[in-house]
Amino acid sequence: MTIMPAWVIDKYGSNDVLRYTKNASFPIINYPNEVIVKVYAAGLNPIDVSMIAGYGSATLSMKRDPLNIKQTGSEFPLILGRDVSGVIMECGLDVKYFREGDEVWAAIPPWKQGSLAEFVVLSANEVSRKPKSLSHIEAAAIPYVASTAWSALVNTGGLNRDNCNKKRILILGGSGGVGTFAIQLLKAWGANVTVTCSQNAERLVRGLGADHVVDYTAGSVEAPLSALEKFDLILDNVGGDTERWALGLLKPWCGAKYITLVTPFLQNTDLLGIADGMLQTGVTVASKAIKHLTKGVHYRWGFFAPSGPALDDISEIVDEGKIKAVVDEQFLFSQVPQAFQKLEKGHARGKTVVHISSPRNAFE
Repeated sequence: MTIMPAWVIDKYGSNDVLRYTKNASFPIINYPNEVIVKVYAAGLNPIDVSMIAGYGSATLSMKRDPLNIKQTGSEFPLILGRDVSGVIMECGLDVKYFREGDEVWAAIPPWKQGSLAEFVVLSANEVSRKPKSLSHIEAAAIPYVASTAWSALVNTGGLNRDNCNKKRILILGGSGGVGTFAIQLLKAWGANVTVTCSQNAERLVRGLGADHVVDYTAGSVEAPLSALEKFDLILDNVGGDTERWALGLLKPWCGAKYITLVTPFLQNTDLLGIADGMLQTGVTVASKAIKHLTKGVHYRWGFFAPSGPALDDISEIVDEGKIKAVVDEQFLFSQVPQAFQKLEKGHARGKTVVHISSPRNAFE
């Protein structure tokens, strides 16, 4: 087999550059620690919409081709889709933890070919066994947002199941993919969680366990949040001018952290090139960190980090019944352009998932 069905883009632009093909290159195992996964379901994320427009292309090209050997545009045809749930079809020689037929899920790094295809190749350390309690559609709604939230809260924020009890956490923008996952993880670990979202998402976030909800459509959230007891950690999915006032909501001189997932890193490198962009990014985050440290709070940037071991831990919590998949809407493989249109509108209530193929024809 050398070709497969996939949705690809051949250039950057708007949603109309999406193209269905039956002749996409079949993925190849190039390294002995890689696996090929047959895709049953793929999850879409806001970064997929951004990547269609070329967001992060300078940095991601460097990651794909560090020695700059290939010519510009060598990433095309590019397959999007950052979440995958499926079954392992083939393992590299060094892969010991998985075997053919294992049901798995993974978050696919943005520099790799994505999951809007019949097959995808991944490093074994990016893959994890799928939670037994979830269908493939449900499983495809979790890995990318879970890996992002885990990286921010655990790796950057220092939280874990042993130190989270009764900690006061604020999630700015709680009804999207990262927010709905973070609420459930933090509640599973015993935290007190406050969330901002629109009024029509309040029922959803309360159903996931949020202790306190502030409606941003009723006006500025700054005043109602300032009236509450101060927080140990803030996770910001909104960005914009929230930085201006949100750090004042943290407990001073207690190791409290503000972590934003809305960073200018890829934008800087797109505009200024890799070297100058990274320099600008370093200056920005250092100056902000120092400024806020003088007020007794920590300012940090959070990033997506692919991790099979993190997904192993998350899978356990899912199978304990403490985290459920929040699927906003699901689409057929033929409806990928409509799925992107839905994603583009924003105001998500969980995740958008695409059904790629069914388990019954896994080994056909």
